[in-house]
Amino acid sequence: MLGRLPLEEQLDAFRSALGQNETLTEVMARTATLDLPGWYVTAGCLFQTVWNVVTGRPPTRGIRDYDVFYFDDTDLSWEAEDAVIKAGQEVFEGLRAEVEIRNEARVHLWYERKFGVPCPPYDSTESAIDRFAATTCCLGVRPEPDGTWRVYAPHGLSDVFNLVVRPNPVLAPREVYEAKAARWKEEWPELRVLPWPTGAPSGA
Repeated sequence: MLGRLPLEEQLDAFRSALGQNETLTEVMARTATLDLPGWYVTAGCLFQTVWNVVTGRPPTRGIRDYDVFYFDDTDLSWEAEDAVIKAGQEVFEGLRAEVEIRNEARVHLWYERKFGVPCPPYDSTESAIDRFAATTCCLGVRPEPDGTWRVYAPHGLSDVFNLVVRPNPVLAPREVYEAKAARWKEEWPELRVLPWPTGAPSGA
């Protein structure tokens, strides 16, 4: 099984799987032209591509959108982020997929209003990725100028290949995790969804 391979071989398999999603690779290539600080393509479009490949589904099936995170704390105004979003709309014009760009330096300004729990300011894109509701989501990828891929995977790749959804009770409320996991389970019935740990915070 891919989830039991040495890490270097898992990385090769990860890149191979993602490379089968032509929409994803196009998103990465176009995002690179925006030259955003500390950016990654992240979350669902990555692990869901792998789920599709390992279960024999079309690589893009069930993927709602493609998330691009960047980190710019030099200007925390909505206007600055909106300018980046508008530039992205031009770059992604004609792409048959929704791409959502977010400045992770601003998340603490709106997170509590949306999810009901306070969020401390992040200090990097990586620290934002660390706080997804499921460890399975904690992935980021971007192409480097030398043609290699930078892969950020703080919880490794084994669960992704093994179709395991594991809670990450560091920020997001239990309700967010369970809602996401239920939706994923409907689309990918092969998933093994692990329960929210006893005693972990469940949100507001």
